[in-house]
Amino acid sequence: MSLSLRTLFSTAFAVIIILLTALLSYVIGNRATDSAQTAIGSSLAAEASRMSEKLDHFMWSRSGEIEVLSKLNAFQEPVESAEVNGLLNQLKTSLPVFTWVGFLDRTGNVLASTDHILQGTNISQRPVFQEALKGTFIGDVHDAVLLSKLLQSSTGEVLQFVDVSVPVMDKQGRTSGVLAAHLSWEWSREVEASIVKPLKERLKGVEVFVVSKKDDTILLGPEALVGKRMTDAALQEARSGKSSWMIEQEHRRDSYLTGYAYGDGYLNYPGLGWTVIIRQPAEIAFAPVYQLERFILISGLLMAAVFAGIGWLLAGWISRPLRNITRTADLLSSGADVEIPSSTRFKDVEILSASLRSLVSNLTKTETKLSYMSDMALHDKLTGLPNRAALDEFLAHAVSKAKQKRTTLSFLYMDLDGFKKVNDSFGHTIGDALLQEVAFRLMDCTRDNEIVARLGGDEFVIVLHTSAGKPMQEAEIVASRIISKINQPILIIGEELRVGCSVGAAVWTPDGDDTTQTMRLADEALYISKRSGKNRITFEAAS
Repeated sequence: MSLSLRTLFSTAFAVIIILLTALLSYVIGNRATDSAQTAIGSSLAAEASRMSEKLDHFMWSRSGEIEVLSKLNAFQEPVESAEVNGLLNQLKTSLPVFTWVGFLDRTGNVLASTDHILQGTNISQRPVFQEALKGTFIGDVHDAVLLSKLLQSSTGEVLQFVDVSVPVMDKQGRTSGVLAAHLSWEWSREVEASIVKPLKERLKGVEVFVVSKKDDTILLGPEALVGKRMTDAALQEARSGKSSWMIEQEHRRDSYLTGYAYGDGYLNYPGLGWTVIIRQPAEIAFAPVYQLERFILISGLLMAAVFAGIGWLLAGWISRPLRNITRTADLLSSGADVEIPSSTRFKDVEILSASLRSLVSNLTKTETKLSYMSDMALHDKLTGLPNRAALDEFLAHAVSKAKQKRTTLSFLYMDLDGFKKVNDSFGHTIGDALLQEVAFRLMDCTRDNEIVARLGGDEFVIVLHTSAGKPMQEAEIVASRIISKINQPILIIGEELRVGCSVGAAVWTPDGDDTTQTMRLADEALYISKRSGKNRITFEAAS
């Protein structure tokens, strides 16, 4: 069945462009999605970790301030209430985050406090007093109805606090009281704003959560969710001590790209186990990727239409001169330097097919045979390395070049230590495979303008271009690298083989003997290496 050239070209162009567009859209979409996931997820994880560290650092600083304050002489018996009140109010003035600070005696009576709030009240039954008797106490976020009323919350809501309390010791080292403080939880909003505001400028729809270790309660987050229990998978991952990111689905509906971090304290502050979770809806995170995919698809369809038209015009242009191909083929057969297109798919060129196939086939076979014969004459059949003939040809050019530049050639004559044992134990097939791997490793140790030649058996010669000043040092570096490479295990058909190599080296200089003498000296140095313990390099200076 013969097809119209115009139909074939326009259809083929359109189909190819559509297929390429679909492939590119799929590949680029996947790559872009992976890149977006990694970039945004890593950013969210980093911000979560930074916020977690800020929260822990803040609590460490505040607990340290309370502990330092408790060491002052003003808290030693007898207690000067006026002085203590002054210190506590000064602390609150300097750090407004301390909404209430009080000094309690050993029975829980409030002896002094900021703004005299709760002064004279006994709070011995509260954890802030009881736990402080055992040591430094830091309590998680909680409501304090009484303090909220006394402090008159501007919003009318019950205030939330974090407790910090430490025992006060007298001069004899006995507990004489407790210094307790309530920190307003509102400071966490400042930490949130300092991190989330710039993050939201870059990423839309970002939500931040701080979750308590106790009951998985949301301490900080969107107002509608504060106080509720979180069950996200990211929370469980964070509790294992990880700080990373993941894609999670909430209630089988919305997907989120989520970064998380676990607060494990700061320096000597053990932390309260708060988990920071920062997430962004996946549809927002990947919106640029979806836009890119749509752009590629639309562009591809437009390009398919354009190229279909181009194919239609191109086919009409090509079909007119097809009859001239016969005359061009005859010129090519007679030796003229011309280039012709060929095709056997259309009626118009069926007359030319036999002539073109014969001509191209004959030329290709002749060229392939000549190339093969030349290649076989200069390369070792087993390893593919240059043979002695190729080495001689290389040396003719290398010597001429070295004389012009006044540089040297370093010869490394080497053979394998333990190769006969491999051949005897595993057979020649394994031995041949070993030689092929050795050839590969030798090529890996040399530069493109140098040569590795196989002389036969397990003997190889490497010729290096070296400087006039330090040829032996440069050759020794390469030889050491070769010995190290050869000493590495070689895995062949499940067998781990080990061989070594001995190297003899000699340096040819433009003022010295010919390269044949230098190679002989390298060969003699090789046998010195083998007699000296093998797996080493020996230099023999050229005379």
